[in-house]
Amino acid sequence: MEDILKAIVYGIIQGATEFIPISSTAHLRVVPALLGWQDEGAAFTAVIQLGTLIATFIYFREDISNLVKGFLSAFKNKDFLTNPDSKLFLMIIVGTIPISIFGLTFKKFIVGDARGLYVISAALIILAIILFIAEKVAVRKKDLKDITFKDGIIIGFAQALALIPGSSRSGVTITAGLFCGLKRDVCARYSFLLSIPAISLSGFYELYSEREMLLNESLVPLIVATLVSGIVGYLAIDFLLKFLRSRSNMIFIVYRIILGIIIIILVSTGVLSNLG
Repeated sequence: MEDILKAIVYGIIQGATEFIPISSTAHLRVVPALLGWQDEGAAFTAVIQLGTLIATFIYFREDISNLVKGFLSAFKNKDFLTNPDSKLFLMIIVGTIPISIFGLTFKKFIVGDARGLYVISAALIILAIILFIAEKVAVRKKDLKDITFKDGIIIGFAQALALIPGSSRSGVTITAGLFCGLKRDVCARYSFLLSIPAISLSGFYELYSEREMLLNESLVPLIVATLVSGIVGYLAIDFLLKFLRSRSNMIFIVYRIILGIIIIILVSTGVLSNLG
């Protein structure tokens, strides 16, 4: 029963923080540590992300259907860049290349020393400052149909920065989107669509590469955490899209800075161990 309760907590944390720009990795490291639980590791995190992936598919099922239909139509008519759905489909694919390359290249560092709490706290604070600057200077005029390939490449490279624990995948992509002139809710929407290939690759890669370890342990907690993360993730997507239509990211900026400072204090005073 204790393992199931832990799984529910992990699922809630993952689902609530994967899409809101406050870093799921930071919370999956800090909350369990404060509760005296061991760090489940990057593989566990990547696998339960599949729950939020399912939430994304369900929430954006119409968008995804239109993107696929648009690409297939463009493939038939050879008008990949003039068909808006096909163009967006291709931008999402291109935008996934950087995180795929850097993820494989720096995998050892990402699942190791990068999960240190000093790294996480620094990423929380630095990204908060950059997001604050983006909020102040952004034009925020572009809709989804106005995104250019240049915007897609910039946001794609920004997404690669999410490999640094504490930075937040949604946080870096929303920030890059703001610098590119996208409206806040459009930044979030594109960020979530862009997350589909990245989360799929990461989750299924870890599921395959860590299959022996996962099979040697009870799969029930992993399944529970994944299901809970999907349900909570769906609600988080709906919340953030509606929130950003009329509000800024300021509350998330302040939260990130406060959390980063608290983590530094807790590690410096020995309450938390830097490497878990």
